[in-house]
Amino acid sequence: MSLNDKLKDLRKNGINEAKRAERLQELNDLRVNLLGKKGPITKALRGMKDVPAEERPEIGTLANNVKKDIQLAIEEKMSELNEQMIAKKLEEEKIDVTLPAQSRNIGTRHILKQTIEDIEEFFIGLGYRVDAGHEVEEDHYNFERLNIPKDHPARDMQDTFYLTDELLMRTQTSAQEGRDMESHDFSKGPLKVISPGVVYRRDDDDATHSHQFHQIEGLVVDKNVSMADLKGTLEALCRHVFGPNREIRFRPSYFPFTEPSVEVDVSCFNCNGQGCRICKYTGWIEVLGAGLSHPNVLEMSGIDSTVYSGIAFGLGPERFAMLKYGITDIRDFYLNDVRFLEQFKGVN
Repeated sequence: MSLNDKLKDLRKNGINEAKRAERLQELNDLRVNLLGKKGPITKALRGMKDVPAEERPEIGTLANNVKKDIQLAIEEKMSELNEQMIAKKLEEEKIDVTLPAQSRNIGTRHILKQTIEDIEEFFIGLGYRVDAGHEVEEDHYNFERLNIPKDHPARDMQDTFYLTDELLMRTQTSAQEGRDMESHDFSKGPLKVISPGVVYRRDDDDATHSHQFHQIEGLVVDKNVSMADLKGTLEALCRHVFGPNREIRFRPSYFPFTEPSVEVDVSCFNCNGQGCRICKYTGWIEVLGAGLSHPNVLEMSGIDSTVYSGIAFGLGPERFAMLKYGITDIRDFYLNDVRFLEQFKGVN
């Protein structure tokens, strides 16, 4: 068989073997066996020495074409096998996008957190700053700077958890008042601050009481601050939280750090003041305590009470949330029962 015929025969057989291949490995082996240095094409070209000189260019061109044709056949078959593999994989991993997606349980911020943040944003809008203060507080700031000396009977109402004789878990966020007043530069403007946070008292846990709860204290100190400022502020707050048609009223009360002191009631948002079970048929609901800052409290912070005056108020986020959403047991806030918590997704 002539060299020309051998090369044509190798091309035919190589192309047929490439078409019959069923795996990529077979094609890789075929490339090495046919086109490698030790392959039959290379061996056949060793007979070029016996070919007349005038025929050698033709044989050389044929040999190159044979290699190209076999290489092309191998690449086409590889492409075909790759497409088959991809099609098979897509079929095996096919997703029916017409089926409904599996639902995921997405959590939400705790209702107390939502309530606190809503109140914070309200006061920030009025120009207040937020100062959370210290949960571990000095007796000096928690009591004495609030006009409650060591022998004052008001301490019995706030018996708390002492760490040392002078350090305790704060009973009220009002403890931050002294720190804020003594550090404020009144030459730069009035002091307007709220102090949200957790407070602690030795109390029996029941539907309306807890040994640990939240409180937001508000304080404004400036020249000519009056009860009118206090009423306007709290009326705006109650309308923001409980509805635009709410009214408030002041009732005389007593707190050692304010004088005069008041309890603040809001007109019942359930019956609009007509009387119902929620307001105990009075038309009013008690929501917080407040008053004008006691002169002694101002003076202990180095503030001249004949020049400056202040308003202070303290509210409980738990009470606000219980009234607003009809929650009957304060303990529900702390039990982490998902059935309870998921009712308040995005309410604020």
